[in-house]
Amino acid sequence: MKPAISPDKMVPVTILTGFLGAGKTTLLKRILSEYHGRRIAVIENEFGPESIDNELLVQDSEEEIVELSNGCVCCTIRGDLMRTLNDLRVKRQAGQLNFERIIIETTGMANPGPVCQTFFMDDEIADYYRLDAVITVVDAKHGMETLDKQEEAQKQVGFADRILISKKDLVNDVDYQGLRARLVRINPRASITPVDFGETDLKVLLDISGFNLNTILDIDPDFLDEEHPDAAHGHDHGHDHGHDHDHDHEHEGACDDHCGHHHHDHHHAHHDDEIGAFVFRSKKAFDPERLEEFLGGIVQVYGPDLLRYKGILYLKGVNRRMLFQGVHMMMGAEPGKPWLSGEKPNTKMVFIGRKLPQEIFTRGLEQCLV
Repeated sequence: MKPAISPDKMVPVTILTGFLGAGKTTLLKRILSEYHGRRIAVIENEFGPESIDNELLVQDSEEEIVELSNGCVCCTIRGDLMRTLNDLRVKRQAGQLNFERIIIETTGMANPGPVCQTFFMDDEIADYYRLDAVITVVDAKHGMETLDKQEEAQKQVGFADRILISKKDLVNDVDYQGLRARLVRINPRASITPVDFGETDLKVLLDISGFNLNTILDIDPDFLDEEHPDAAHGHDHGHDHGHDHDHDHEHEGACDDHCGHHHHDHHHAHHDDEIGAFVFRSKKAFDPERLEEFLGGIVQVYGPDLLRYKGILYLKGVNRRMLFQGVHMMMGAEPGKPWLSGEKPNTKMVFIGRKLPQEIFTRGLEQCLV
């Protein structure tokens, strides 16, 4: 097999997902029509009535891959995603197509999980494309109702690296904050930004590196505050979201060796979401073999219900943090930065999934501690 290309030569891929009518296509049209010196290939799961082809295409064509008037490329998935990606790769390598990145727009009802998994399953795809991030668009006006009715919508939120809230101007602040708090509970590791699609800075949407293991394990401090009302760690808010969270060990909090066994149902009995998140923390080291065995078993049993999981691990006998993450059944780990001399090594893991039995995870992880 040919050697993998270097990471900086790989084609970054953004998955754009979101509820029906939330504004995905509006955002996509803007990305494509605002020529910003980047040649983008867009893969659409379906050409609906609102698709981008009407205004931007040079000509109608039965081709699956169509060049747009601004040099971008557009394709529909008529076969499966893997084949479409391989077709694009072959044409790009042959010099027939010129693009620098790919945006995949999923249907409003799609679970992004299988799309993400495509980038880990096929060697040729994994060597050529770099999955950058999942961006989920949520409609401020109908978001609560959609989350109540559609579990797929909850999955889209759970998978996200970045959540964009559209139509914020159509709701009052109390409703907006209620929606935001619910999104944080479902996914405390995604950044949440209200957007006006006419003005969004596209740079904040491309090159997020949400699947890069070295990116910050960013957990919304509001989530930790809400989880532990009794912990009173007001200094959780002391760190800004944008910075390197590797110094998270500064807040001792109420859950020294494990995450508090909380249920957030009592906060919001009326929104008993199927998808939710919890955080596990410890200042004790893991026994690497026991941990690997336990995580392997957990993934076998709960893989279909695990959407995203990610963590910074403190392992016995390893003088640096280990970074790990997974999507459904696929899990990977790699060494991160060494622990500094004044630093107390610690573990922090976040699990996002469907009705995960937090007690089982927490107890199992505790049994893997040295």
